[in-house]
Amino acid sequence: MIRKKLTFDNGRGQKLAATLEEPDGGDESTFALFAHCFTCSKDIAAASRISRGLVEEGIGVVRFDFTGLGNSEGDFSNTNFSSNVEDLVAAADHLRERYRAPRLLVGHSLGGAAVLVAAARIAECRAVATIGAPSDVGHVSHLFAENLDQIEERGEATVDLAGRRFKIKKQFLDDIGQQRLEQKVHDLRRALLIFHSPFDSIVSIDHAARLFKAALHPKSFVSLDDADHLLGRPEDSLYVSRVLAAWASRFLTRSDRGD
Repeated sequence: MIRKKLTFDNGRGQKLAATLEEPDGGDESTFALFAHCFTCSKDIAAASRISRGLVEEGIGVVRFDFTGLGNSEGDFSNTNFSSNVEDLVAAADHLRERYRAPRLLVGHSLGGAAVLVAAARIAECRAVATIGAPSDVGHVSHLFAENLDQIEERGEATVDLAGRRFKIKKQFLDDIGQQRLEQKVHDLRRALLIFHSPFDSIVSIDHAARLFKAALHPKSFVSLDDADHLLGRPEDSLYVSRVLAAWASRFLTRSDRGD
């Protein structure tokens, strides 16, 4: 496996950190672009395991830290869902210029919602896969529900998310409130694969049902059985990578791969 560290501009003057992994001698390999979960990073275990699993199946993967997270520049409190989508488009632009544009978009949790929106702006994208994604971007606000009044009244609040402190501003709430994800999914015009666990305690399985109903064919759903939202067990990430690679092979044909 070839592994490289990349940086690229997010279009707003900040450098984002990324990792590229591809099969050794994979000059003709298809690239996937991976979007991590809310307040996570490109190096979260599930992202790393799925990416390496895809590489083993012959698909190169680029995963990056959204603005203000991980090793990327920027202030997280000034970001929102729309800026995440912009980051994805900037990543795809960088790959198109320096390597090959991504044909497959993969997103985990809120990252899954972001790839569903970004796909329309990445012409080369042929297929999209989501893992534990919400059907309503505003769903993420339940993670800091006790702070919503303070954010509305004072314009911001420092919230606790999985033991870490983040500043959330009202502009973030305003932005997620404007998203119409199910309509975006209906208009996707790409092959869609939805992974979701019926035991997901963060984003319920009902969200997967709504996404699936909104999408047009070709669309597929794969149950992750008793996996948790973050795919904490290595075997769950491995399962996702293998199923995803097999599914994607039907849509990422050699004739689509070009430079």
